[in-house]
Amino acid sequence: MKKFHGTGVALVTPFKQDGSVDFDGLRKLIDHMVEGGVDYLVSLGTTGESSTLNKKEKSEVWSFTAAVNNGRLPLVAGIGGNDTAAVIESIKAFEHESYDAILSASPNYNKPTQEGIYQHYKAISEASNLPMLLYNVPGRTASNMSPETTCRLAHDFKNIIGTKEASGSFDQFNQIMRDKPEDFMLISGDDPVALPMIALGAVGVISVVGNALPAELSEVIRLSLNGEFKKALPLHLSLIEFTRLIFAEGNPAGVKAALQHLGICGDAVRLPLVPASSGLTEKIVAQISAIRA
Repeated sequence: MKKFHGTGVALVTPFKQDGSVDFDGLRKLIDHMVEGGVDYLVSLGTTGESSTLNKKEKSEVWSFTAAVNNGRLPLVAGIGGNDTAAVIESIKAFEHESYDAILSASPNYNKPTQEGIYQHYKAISEASNLPMLLYNVPGRTASNMSPETTCRLAHDFKNIIGTKEASGSFDQFNQIMRDKPEDFMLISGDDPVALPMIALGAVGVISVVGNALPAELSEVIRLSLNGEFKKALPLHLSLIEFTRLIFAEGNPAGVKAALQHLGICGDAVRLPLVPASSGLTEKIVAQISAIRA
């Protein structure tokens, strides 16, 4: 599973002003990732606005991403939801020849118990022919997957190979690192804490920042994984304000504003999201200039 060590990027889904998928923008974005030295790509995670794409659009995005990537980087597909039966149906229907794993967020809105979360992942892992990455993001799901549940799943199902942890809790990170199987991967789900998580034993990050600044973010992660934290720290700190700004009015509005400035794709998002304000966009652009000065 070394292919999931390092910098993964949760790709945005570029849209045209009429709301349709901008496949030219997606092509530019994928090439931008490869040229920026990232290690793998996540297609249609939360940052990809997957909840606003229909089945046909999702299939087209996954197929197009695989074709443009053309084997250059490992691929992960985001397939999740709060209806276990529907998630299983999506996983079974997924054309996965070019994909290496599935990332699936813990169910949102329902607020299941820990046993419910366990049974949800048990059911979808048994339905999947691909390795599974758990995704704990309580800020979006309104329920936290406990370290005990994470490690129980890790021990019970061989095809559950890691977790993207976006709880922000180092208490949780500590417990997972202590109790997980040796080869089970802890992956940061938050850009600002990737460096300290790697110091703890995480194997990398699934990033939003990397959409816009893949080379800069990848260098931070690469140095950190090599134990060169003194070299990594100034680069890490240089990205902190940019990271804060791109999330200030929601994700992925901020990072799409950055991508528009960089000429990769437009800043269009689908309702109920709206594009970043002009004031925030100006600050984001200024930060890119400062980082690259």
